[in-house]
Amino acid sequence: MVYTLAPTRSGRPHAVLDIPDGHFPLELEGAMPAIRELYRRAKSAEWNPATDIPWDLLDTSKYTSDELFAARQYWSRRAWSEYGAIAESPALLLRFAKEHREPELSLFWTIRTQEEIRHADVCRRMADALGGYLPEPVTKDLEESVATHGVRGMSFDADTPLEALFASLICCAEVIAFDVFRALIKTTTDPVAKQILQLIFRDEVRHCEFGWKYMEYRLPNLSSEDLSAVRDKVVWMMEDVELKGYHSTWLSPTPDISEMETDRLVYEAGLGATVEEVEKPVIVESVQGMRERMREWGIEVPLFEHPKMGTF
Repeated sequence: MVYTLAPTRSGRPHAVLDIPDGHFPLELEGAMPAIRELYRRAKSAEWNPATDIPWDLLDTSKYTSDELFAARQYWSRRAWSEYGAIAESPALLLRFAKEHREPELSLFWTIRTQEEIRHADVCRRMADALGGYLPEPVTKDLEESVATHGVRGMSFDADTPLEALFASLICCAEVIAFDVFRALIKTTTDPVAKQILQLIFRDEVRHCEFGWKYMEYRLPNLSSEDLSAVRDKVVWMMEDVELKGYHSTWLSPTPDISEMETDRLVYEAGLGATVEEVEKPVIVESVQGMRERMREWGIEVPLFEHPKMGTF
């Protein structure tokens, strides 16, 4: 099969779908025992959104109509973001097969996809229990910012190393979201909301652990050009996604005031959500930790600037 070579970098095919199919030899022996162990842990830690949440403890009479509507928006938005992770999974699984990657990669990612489905399901159930799931943003301008961060499209660009996608998606964006999530659990007082967040958090621990372990495994095989691409994608994820308000509305260049007010209502009611003053120090500390770990890879993540964050 004839395919177009990438115009730059290592001569990979420019489009993943142009890589010739080749399934053999099919090596199924464990190349990455640490990732296989994460796969085993994930299978043994499954939970059911319908039966493992104490839904009868949700007392909506404790909350005002404004708080309930705000919480419906918040939990619906969480469901949308989890669905985004589901949507990117088939693209990445296809890439793993095209590039003949380690079998543990597909094994774990399949379980991760199931977990993201579970997260979307439980968030939708919570929105329903609060009065009804909302299938789209109340503010139309929010649609673009919550839709996707672009990883699904980049998954098909073979000139972007898979490791650069993992570093930006997991070791950067997902780790920051994970650290904010930990702070979120501490401030959530509603027993049902808190248990949902704790169960999601338990899954996300493995997701982040996977990212760091896989990158450490692949590091000896990465060229200086690959490492440069990793750095570029991490910087892109921070500057063009995170600091543009993908996870936190208040970081947007033109923040949606009504969305910020909605989050504050939910936060003060103890039904989930965080606010700027809670998230800001968490993000700074998270980025500092990411920078230190990537320095061990030989990558210097630069300082970032934002009007509300300063230089950090």
